[in-house]
Amino acid sequence: MSATGEALTPQEYIQHHLTFWASGSEPSSFWTWHIDSLLFSVGLGVLFLWLFRSVGKKATTGVPGKLQCFVEMLVEFVDSSVKETFHGRNKVIAPLALTIFVWVFMMNFMDMVPVDWLPQLAQLIAGDHNQYFRVVPTADLNVTFSLALGVFVLIIYYSIKVKGVSGFVKELTLQPFNVKAMIPVNFLLEFVTLIAKPISLALRLFGNLYAGELIFILIALMYGANLAIGTLGIGLQLGWLIFHILVVTLQAFIFMMLTIVYLSMAHEDH
Repeated sequence: MSATGEALTPQEYIQHHLTFWASGSEPSSFWTWHIDSLLFSVGLGVLFLWLFRSVGKKATTGVPGKLQCFVEMLVEFVDSSVKETFHGRNKVIAPLALTIFVWVFMMNFMDMVPVDWLPQLAQLIAGDHNQYFRVVPTADLNVTFSLALGVFVLIIYYSIKVKGVSGFVKELTLQPFNVKAMIPVNFLLEFVTLIAKPISLALRLFGNLYAGELIFILIALMYGANLAIGTLGIGLQLGWLIFHILVVTLQAFIFMMLTIVYLSMAHEDH
């Protein structure tokens, strides 16, 4: 719906669903905050911490409840993945991997909510038919790059901690050709490889979730924006939802596994 309550054209409908609730008068500004992305990413992070902390405090050695059983299975799955992939010794890696997997999955899973439900609720609360509201944080490049930047900082930190500053510099300048004359070439190759890690993490996650969100919007648009919240709209999206839930889970797993691999490489002292 437009600001006057008139029906949107297909182009306006897509643009409206792909526009963030941004702070400031210039939505395209570098310093603009995407309020909806922050709201859902932080909120889901808090929910994750509260849920797992609650399960941990109420954990029993007897027959576990369904929620405790699920959490224990999840923790064991992540722990085994870390043991198989990470070849160093670091107590931070397993909790970090668990946090990444669950948090990214929860943010991805917001794509399962019918495309019009929460945006229309936001419009109702705001009293503005033109209120922008996106609910999938990982379909925001700012969020995925923030996650990848956090991983990148850890890669640099552990590379320097394990190898020392001189060892880290040698790794960037004396590989793959251990010849001083090739230092510029080595640095260029290694620097590109290093920078490609967070960029690939961010773009892979963003691309898959953005595409999934766009397909849900297009399916809703095919039968009219209003039908997207009805039985027919839900039924039409069911087929894509079943496939996309695999994508949602797989992307969280890939982000976690690549993080473990990159941090394992940072702990290797040649």
